[in-house]
Amino acid sequence: MKARTQRILLVGGGHSHVEVLRRFALQPDAMIALTLVSPDAALVYTGMLPGLVAGHYSPAEAEIPLAPLAQKAGARFIADRVIALDLYTKTATLYSGDREPFDFISIDVGSTPDLGIPGARGTALAVKPVTPFLGAWGAIQAEAAIGVVQTIAVVGGGVGGVEILLAMQFRLQSVMGAAAPRFALISDQPYIVPQQPATVRAQLGRILVERGVVLHLQSAALAVEPGAIIVAQGRRIAVDRIVWATSAAGQPWMAAAGLVCDEHGFIRVDDHLRSTSHPFVFAAGDCATQVAHPRPKSGVFAVRQGPPLATNLRRVVHDVALQTFVPQRHALALISTGDKHAIGSRGPFTVEGNWVWRWKDRIDRRFVTKYTLAIPAPKVLAEAPVD
Repeated sequence: MKARTQRILLVGGGHSHVEVLRRFALQPDAMIALTLVSPDAALVYTGMLPGLVAGHYSPAEAEIPLAPLAQKAGARFIADRVIALDLYTKTATLYSGDREPFDFISIDVGSTPDLGIPGARGTALAVKPVTPFLGAWGAIQAEAAIGVVQTIAVVGGGVGGVEILLAMQFRLQSVMGAAAPRFALISDQPYIVPQQPATVRAQLGRILVERGVVLHLQSAALAVEPGAIIVAQGRRIAVDRIVWATSAAGQPWMAAAGLVCDEHGFIRVDDHLRSTSHPFVFAAGDCATQVAHPRPKSGVFAVRQGPPLATNLRRVVHDVALQTFVPQRHALALISTGDKHAIGSRGPFTVEGNWVWRWKDRIDRRFVTKYTLAIPAPKVLAEAPVD
């Protein structure tokens, strides 16, 4: 055991880190001093984002406030963002210019949108990070109400793109009726939601067509210009607003620090969620790739990384063997369709109905409640870690 208190810096208030904080709130450790750095005051639970956009939830219902959770965990909360790491001096540089030292660091900052095509940056609205997206979504609604926005295109045919399109469409049609903007979905793939079973693709495809969404498949976005997207074969699709929901990349400062990352800039981690290049660095959620068990970038997998990450952050301080984590091969997908209706799938099995949405709603509300209700009085852990 190390003689002095060890400083663990949690970078980002993502789905894995909120579970780390909850577990340290339930069982503090006298040997560990926690600090959370996040530019956001709250984590918007991604499972509820489509419902929030559609108007089914208020922000308070879909958010986990980070400062109160950090306080319960005995952690300092710094409202800032990390922009650089010095892995030799073990110091993080914040956007404010402040520097934060650490002994161990855990990174859970999600991903950054890949807006690399000409004209996209500054024109297209990325779904992630979520906080600025929600602010811009409010502006789009106001512009649509006065007729400024009549067409909206979503670029990206994965589950995230389809869900956010149907949520926006539902909200605008609920308020504006037949005067609501028209929607288009643009994807470079030959079919939507390619990671889902054919039955799910067929169900979602039917819903999109029934709701008048124009599908541009096998149409890779090549450039963005004012009022249009240029896609494969040089076709020009006229559109008033563009929402970007394509696969994203890692934040550049991670690779710049010298951490070994994959081809998309995500930190490569082992089965202990520890960096393959720097043993005092841990990472989870969308910003990490588990080398031996790669999985899709999804909140479902990030949530499941929380418990082993908390255990291993505790164990590494106490020089105890780390816990191995192997993610499940198939995760339950509950895909909302804008209205209070959803499609569920796990492996080859699929279900659909309003009852699936109610099931999803109960799961999502239970998740948020776990981090927002009062946490029982803790037991202080002074000697050895407990799983």
